[in-house]
Amino acid sequence: MNIYERYEALNTAKESIENAKNMMIEAYKSGGKLLLCGNGGSSADCDHIVGELMKGFLSKRSLSEEKKSEMIKNADYINREWLLELQGALPAISLPSATALNMAFCNDVNPELLYAQQLMGLASKKDVLFCISTSGNSKNVYAAAVVGKALGIKVIALTGQSGGKLKEIADVCICAPETETYKIQELHLPTYHYLCAEIEKYFFEN
Repeated sequence: MNIYERYEALNTAKESIENAKNMMIEAYKSGGKLLLCGNGGSSADCDHIVGELMKGFLSKRSLSEEKKSEMIKNADYINREWLLELQGALPAISLPSATALNMAFCNDVNPELLYAQQLMGLASKKDVLFCISTSGNSKNVYAAAVVGKALGIKVIALTGQSGGKLKEIADVCICAPETETYKIQELHLPTYHYLCAEIEKYFFEN
């Protein structure tokens, strides 16, 4: 998937995209996971990314014979057909999808901290927090980034051209070179598709 030929505008963000890819690969190699947050369309993007990482995207990700043997050893009554259909997964969690928890925290405490609160229970120092905000200034996403840094985890931001406040604190900030929300989002999708495809290739096609 040659993203930089298909979407020439993203050449301005090539270095940050490649840095984000490497950071995510290192997190997975160390046993970490990806935590994602965003609002509106960016919330949907979080779910989309989880869908590409937690199941086959461009690769079927068939279970290895070693993995199947391990699972049979642990539960010899498991349906063998399931082992032919289950796929390798890369752990990723969309924080916006925790609807009941998020609404409870918004109602009882502080809407600005709804994603940050989830980090208190989910984040480990091996993880990466992936923050999506077209402006780079979404208050709850920025708060999550700050708390993530305070907890010692790496932060990747996916934003628009300016990068906003997220650019100031993220370890990597991918700034899509557009200023209008829908145009920024049009570049976000190929960016994270590329990241998911490259990470899948690294872990499942080598």
